[in-house]
Amino acid sequence: MFISKLSQLGAHAVKNLLKAQVASTARTLHVPIGQNQNLLPLIRQRLCTTAADNEKHNEEREKISVAFVDKDGEEKHIRVPVGMSMLEAAHENDVDLEGACEGSLACSTCHVIVMDVNYYNKLEDPTDEENDMLDLAFGLSDTSRLGCQIIANPDIDGIRLAIPAATRNFAVDGYKPKPH
Repeated sequence: MFISKLSQLGAHAVKNLLKAQVASTARTLHVPIGQNQNLLPLIRQRLCTTAADNEKHNEEREKISVAFVDKDGEEKHIRVPVGMSMLEAAHENDVDLEGACEGSLACSTCHVIVMDVNYYNKLEDPTDEENDMLDLAFGLSDTSRLGCQIIANPDIDGIRLAIPAATRNFAVDGYKPKPH
């Protein structure tokens, strides 16, 4: 429901922006809108094409490269939208990262190891809650983090994350939740 309301607000804002742009362009060209209706489709086409081109460009620019390295050393390179957690990205791209609590910071099954300390240092410091969960993680290292707490941002473009060979899943051994 929230998403649909947000979509409606977005559509409403775009419609109002388009009206404002048409009025502004018409004033700049000294053409009264009521007198020259042929100008409106041209302005709409120009604005829509520019918006579509910008959106396509922004989509590509707003993703970062992430490599997940599994226990066998095989790497899977994916593109992750800025703002998405590494756990969500892993689930969307069929990377074998468990996440039994589905990112609620109640387990350590999405434990990953940041393979380059320089990238580790670019991440926000872990919270006390994350550190408590990391204490339960299998194969803990100095650059261990929970995948649900690493959020994609341009500073970590190119990060490589190792997935430990095992997890400590206290819920059900071998349980792998499916993303919704």
